[in-house]
Amino acid sequence: MRLVFLGTSAFACPALRALSEAHDVVLVVTQPDRPAGRRREMRPSAVKVAASECELKLAQPECINKPAGLNALRAAAPEAIVAASYGQILRKEVFSLPRYGAINIHASLLPAYRGAAPINWAIINGEVETGNTTFLINQRVDTGKILLQKTLAIGKDETAGELHDRLAELGAELILETLSGIESATLQPIEQDDSVASLAPKLRREDGRIDWTQAAHTIHNRIRGMNPCPGAFTRLKDEWIKVHRTTLTGIGCGDTLSGEITLQETGRLLIATGDELIEITEIQRECRLRTGGRDFLNGLRGDGRFS
Repeated sequence: MRLVFLGTSAFACPALRALSEAHDVVLVVTQPDRPAGRRREMRPSAVKVAASECELKLAQPECINKPAGLNALRAAAPEAIVAASYGQILRKEVFSLPRYGAINIHASLLPAYRGAAPINWAIINGEVETGNTTFLINQRVDTGKILLQKTLAIGKDETAGELHDRLAELGAELILETLSGIESATLQPIEQDDSVASLAPKLRREDGRIDWTQAAHTIHNRIRGMNPCPGAFTRLKDEWIKVHRTTLTGIGCGDTLSGEITLQETGRLLIATGDELIEITEIQRECRLRTGGRDFLNGLRGDGRFS
């Protein structure tokens, strides 16, 4: 099938590579290079790098819905548009242009977790299963008719970054199956049930603030759902601390106050929560490298309590 691919982040790269081998990808559209890092140097998107490796034609319009973007799409004359983590809302002039429409790869089992951060919120909310959905793009974000879905179990200690990578690979498999079904006319698009929809809004930095009065499993889910970005954090005296990984212990807190570092003699960084002790296994002080819980304890002076 003759395709145009829209994508920006690393999530889209496995799908792009798979499509480039199985179909005729005549154009890849990605976001313009953006300043990044401390030096704010211009950096290409992950999809731009992948497109270059696959020797595919590339376009980087500032807005896909404006004349420059629309003209590039019309010149490519695709039979279908495939989008994955592109970062712009497509208007009708775009998604109605190809014969088979525009198909999006979304990292949730729609209508659950519509929005920008479905992987993160699925973990934060303690889901044990998620997956990918391919659907036909329409005028409302993430609401189009479902084409295919694949499920994936979420590991009890899995981070958002780890789940992201697995879902990206699964998305590549799913889009190939979707296009095969479209070509053979065996797919029947299904309307989403808006009554059971949930949202996954873009994460804010403050979403990563740890509330130690909550239950241990709630804290554990938030920390892994915020890993690697934007990160979970807490405060120790006058210092901000990043918490990267934790483990549930099943040990009761007794009379220990929430956030208090306890049982230091064990060599484990154990923190009291609203119900049980939680162990921090990877932590990072300001302007320092990541370290394990034992090393953090060795550098701690006196008792401590996170807040």
